[in-house]
Amino acid sequence: MKPAARFWTLWGLARSLLIYYGKPGRARRDRRFYAQFVGRGSLVFDVGAHVGNRVGVFLKLGAACVAVEPQPLFSGLLEKLYGSHPHFTLVKSAAGRATGSTVLHISRRTPTLSTTDGAWREQVVRAPSFAKVRWEASVSVPVTTLDSLVDRFGVPDLCKIDVEGSETAVLQGLSRPLPLLSLEYIPATRAGAIACIACLENLGSYSYNWSRGESQRLREERWLSPDEMTARLQEMRIDAPSGDFYARLS
Repeated sequence: MKPAARFWTLWGLARSLLIYYGKPGRARRDRRFYAQFVGRGSLVFDVGAHVGNRVGVFLKLGAACVAVEPQPLFSGLLEKLYGSHPHFTLVKSAAGRATGSTVLHISRRTPTLSTTDGAWREQVVRAPSFAKVRWEASVSVPVTTLDSLVDRFGVPDLCKIDVEGSETAVLQGLSRPLPLLSLEYIPATRAGAIACIACLENLGSYSYNWSRGESQRLREERWLSPDEMTARLQEMRIDAPSGDFYARLS
């Protein structure tokens, strides 16, 4: 790796660590939020684990966590942070609709936006907050499926999916309903989130809620129908903050 590329790679890593680990009280707030979903003895899939801040939360709550992370930089970090924990398992792979391999496009300065979805890259830069993002490198990575993970580890109590545009493809690799899922949405690419709802409804009957940004607070007092959740996504401005939506099997 050339010196400039190495500098920006390390800069991007430091930036992610600061964002996700540097805010006082964040881990405690995250534990309070996720405690309503998982606890001691639970099983969690963290698909797109990145720097592992959620992994740490799930392990602290007493859950077993299977982290799925294809970026070599971050899979190495996850091994160092959590590799010795008895309830942590790392799968160095992307997730998708079928097993095999794919190309991961890497943004060195903003590695949280590295993606396997080329169309998503073109769409997301329409939002002002993403307009300057660049993907300067690529690497071939293996691909697993949610079905394969379930066959190997069991049915998770929570499946968190944050894979920068590949959420729909990940769900297409699932043939059975899961009890609870968390998926990222970005208003500039809301069509993908809406497609995820359609995928989930093909598997089972779900109700929905959502949280904005990293607030870790559910926005709705009651869980929504698929049509209501779709309407919430459609109402968002293109430059509105991203967040997560939650699907609970009815």
